[in-house]
Amino acid sequence: MVKGLYIHIPFCHQICHYCDFNKVFFKDQPVDAYIDSLGKELALWKLEGALDQPLETIFLGGGTPTSLDPDQLEKLLGYIHEYVPMAENLEWTSEANPDELTKEKMEVLFAGGVNRLSMGVQTFDADLLQRLGRTHSNQDVHRAVKEAREVGFTNISFDLMYGLPGQTMAQWEDTLKQAFAFDLPHFSAYSLIIEPKTVFYNLMTKGKLNTVTEDLEADMYERLMAEMEQRGLKQYEISNFGRPGFQSRHNLIYWDNEEYIGAGAGAHGYVRGIRYSNVGPLKKYMGPLDEGNRPLLSTHEVPMNEQMEEEMFLGLRKTAGVSLAHFQEKFGRSLEEVYGEIIAAEIGKKNLAIEEGRIKLTKHGRFVGNEVFEKFLLA
Repeated sequence: MVKGLYIHIPFCHQICHYCDFNKVFFKDQPVDAYIDSLGKELALWKLEGALDQPLETIFLGGGTPTSLDPDQLEKLLGYIHEYVPMAENLEWTSEANPDELTKEKMEVLFAGGVNRLSMGVQTFDADLLQRLGRTHSNQDVHRAVKEAREVGFTNISFDLMYGLPGQTMAQWEDTLKQAFAFDLPHFSAYSLIIEPKTVFYNLMTKGKLNTVTEDLEADMYERLMAEMEQRGLKQYEISNFGRPGFQSRHNLIYWDNEEYIGAGAGAHGYVRGIRYSNVGPLKKYMGPLDEGNRPLLSTHEVPMNEQMEEEMFLGLRKTAGVSLAHFQEKFGRSLEEVYGEIIAAEIGKKNLAIEEGRIKLTKHGRFVGNEVFEKFLLA
């Protein structure tokens, strides 16, 4: 059963130097026609019966949803209300760039049902912001949070990044200090991953990127976990921290290996046991929808082995880990039967532990999570 909806807004006024998501410069793009196409895609999902039950979460991501103007945002929200049934306690998130998040846009979002803002702050160091290709200033962040609270938003999250080119521990500590001063209920913090087809990747291949050492990155992660814990922000996933009741319910759908619709150019989804992706280029996305067809690039019916793999490497990202009883109930086989030797070996390395009927990463295991996850791929 589908629990969530992700909607991709691929437009950006500025392309960040680390970003490899499906995105295009806003200028001269068919933005209004794209929003109409999103409405058509949602209508098709409704027609196919995938939107018969009230959804628990909606997430507007990108690109940058806040690159849209207030009228465009209102139009988008209108289509969502037209086709998407919503649970009473719906969590509705929008990603946002602080410098684009005007009070008028926030009023439109809030009036339309959005009740959670995820702001891309990344760092409070001006030099590092410039290096990342970010366009906002610290003043923009302060204004955006102040105005968001005036509009009525109480569920606000910051995205932070560490392991940035040339970043020192002192800079990371200062970013954390400034972030905590906002007294927010949720933070996400990610180490920089240099992806192909990005500015950073091109600089790295030319030997012009001053990357941090693995040891420093690990120290930054350790400092992050300690500082969050000290402030009552519970780590519930490798990169996410929140006060009780403020976990990202939408992202938990992914980590719990539940089903969700992904709508928009280049979006991915998981519906009725099938993982699919939409085509990325805007015209190729919009064309099929004009003719009443879904804009599919690929579909993959997930066999049982892959479902079990995904259950493990998605579920182990969570601090709570994977329930032994739920695994048995879902797949008709015990974890011990499928993964007994691997689990024993990783427990021996102090990467995994079994507590209260759940298998989870230890604190040590969080530093080598990707290596542990790979062990659960079935040959």
